[in-house]
Amino acid sequence: MSLKIRSYARNLMELASQEDTVDLFYRDLKRINNELNRDEDLAKFIESDDFSSEEKKRKLQEVFNNELDDSILYGLFLVIESIPRNHLECELIHEFLEYYYQTRGIVFGAAYSAKEIDDSDIETLEEAFSHKLGRTIKLENKVDKKLIGGVKVVINDTVWDGTYKAKMDELKNILLNKEINKEEKDLGLDMSEEISHFDPQEIKTESNRTTGYVTSVADGVANISGIYDAMAGEILDIGQTKAMVMDLEEDNIAAVLLGSDNDIVKGTQVSSTGKVIEVPVGDSLLGRVVDALGRPIDGKGVIKPDAYRQIEVSAPGVIDRSPVDEPLQTGIKIIDSMIPIGKGQRELIIGDRQTGKTALAVDTIINQKGRNVKCIYVAIGQKNSTVAQIIEKLNNYGAMNYTSVVVAGASELASLQYIAPYSGCSIGEYWMNKGEDVLIVYDDLSKHAVAYRTLSLLLRRPPGREAYPGDVFYLHSRLLERSGKLSERLGKGSLTALPIIETQAGDISAYIPTNVISITDGQIFLQSELFNSGIRPAIDYGLSVSRVGSAAQIKAMKNVSSSLKLDLSQYQEVLDFAQFGSDLDPSTRARINHGRHLVELLKQPQYQPMATADQVMLLFANKLGLLDEIPLERIKEYENDLLIEMNSVHPDVIAEINEKKQIDDKLNTRLTDIITSFTTRFRLMEN
Repeated sequence: MSLKIRSYARNLMELASQEDTVDLFYRDLKRINNELNRDEDLAKFIESDDFSSEEKKRKLQEVFNNELDDSILYGLFLVIESIPRNHLECELIHEFLEYYYQTRGIVFGAAYSAKEIDDSDIETLEEAFSHKLGRTIKLENKVDKKLIGGVKVVINDTVWDGTYKAKMDELKNILLNKEINKEEKDLGLDMSEEISHFDPQEIKTESNRTTGYVTSVADGVANISGIYDAMAGEILDIGQTKAMVMDLEEDNIAAVLLGSDNDIVKGTQVSSTGKVIEVPVGDSLLGRVVDALGRPIDGKGVIKPDAYRQIEVSAPGVIDRSPVDEPLQTGIKIIDSMIPIGKGQRELIIGDRQTGKTALAVDTIINQKGRNVKCIYVAIGQKNSTVAQIIEKLNNYGAMNYTSVVVAGASELASLQYIAPYSGCSIGEYWMNKGEDVLIVYDDLSKHAVAYRTLSLLLRRPPGREAYPGDVFYLHSRLLERSGKLSERLGKGSLTALPIIETQAGDISAYIPTNVISITDGQIFLQSELFNSGIRPAIDYGLSVSRVGSAAQIKAMKNVSSSLKLDLSQYQEVLDFAQFGSDLDPSTRARINHGRHLVELLKQPQYQPMATADQVMLLFANKLGLLDEIPLERIKEYENDLLIEMNSVHPDVIAEINEKKQIDDKLNTRLTDIITSFTTRFRLMEN
């Protein structure tokens, strides 16, 4: 913005030169500038959108008792009205004065003070700094009551800060950073000692490469002048708040606030930290609920991390990865059998609201108990009450012992919702790089995209399709590409991602859904119609796919699930004719009967993930066609009784499947005999 205003200031100078009134412009604009620096209410009036140029001219003449030249005001507002974005009068006047001094070899600076400085004192400062720097210096006085007392002088890229506020802040930092042995030393005495050795006359010299000032703040975005060495994603200190750098221009920075902006106004000092945003990582985060910056919000005390990790890092390269060939068991029959997920895979969960997307993810986390898989649940834009219920369920099932929850709720700033998934990913990458297996759930990336769109529009980036910025694809691709399975050289750790996307009326062809579908290794599509008809999980097996496929299944599961999709597809084809059952041939009736039993078998209550061996037992019975003989209403009873018998009477069979992970001919024969015998007894009990 400063570069643009500078060009308009030059236009104003050219206008003054044409009329040969440059000095007249300088005289009146300097008077106006000094008054605007003193009178905050006048500055707000002049920069307000609520008043016309004519009203502003009249206000200025009123303040200066009609002593201003009308032609000067006419020229000023003529240029102002040519700027696409108005209310930049103060900046334009300042830039004009700076350009005026520059053409005369004079350096223009500012003297900040808690109250107005006399002209004689300003002249004294100008003489002192002219002598010090060996150049002619002109200073404008800007009033900032928060400085309490003293003077802060800013010239080019250097700051001499002798204000009381700077002294108090420095003393505060000394006391906070000083280690005190409470057994040997009294805190009050220690403070007295530090204060007695503190020199209040010392002037702190800083550089504009590390220090800047807020030029405007609105809607959680601060525009900053100075800090020429800022990095993208760097954390800045603004008053009592943190901010993250988002846009870097030649002499202007746009940063999004990560906290309240109540104490931030135009002119607030900004300090560089030299650190890109990072979060704490380590085992101490297990069982904890943290915000997007890794700060605990569960009331369980301070987290002592093993390390800190930047939230934005490069994804592992191809050479650093190994193929996804190990299953991550979800405990959900229809997924593990037909849409298998491998460790290191990115499987999208997509569907309308209230179709069970979060339920699938939570069940998958619960199923990792005892499997040496650490889990991270990232809640983005969710209601706090909803997140609290999820945490309660995870606690009830003992899943919080190996889970970390990152929360950026609906009431949080868009900036925190934006960084939350990257923070969660960094927490997971720490364990992945140690050779461990990690599961991360992003719930959901639709709200994440909306938060980024909000920030982008506030930062005045050009909107594109559906008002999303052009880089929204890169937003999610750079996040999800960080998932994967590392090579043996790097420890074979894995990070499995389950991103969630919410659709509108089942439209998976919308902008964000198609983006994420193209990034991930498959999708699990949930349908409202299936959910409302009582089929839960409401997974549409026709639109759902895993691009890793059977590579992420044990051989036993492959053996019993190979024909499931074909059976369900054939059932779906002839389902429309079921109402004419009396006219169907026996093979079609058998196909419909088998399909109905299979659909009933694949139904599963929430919070009841099933062990892999138990799933194999049930699907083996289905493969033998034994379920087709059981009444539909008794399928669940048959399922429960079969698993009870297998786990109590034949635990050696379960153990063999878990150990060998395949069904050889001998085990196949034995299973056939056991399950056939059980089915016969079950049917006799029915009669």
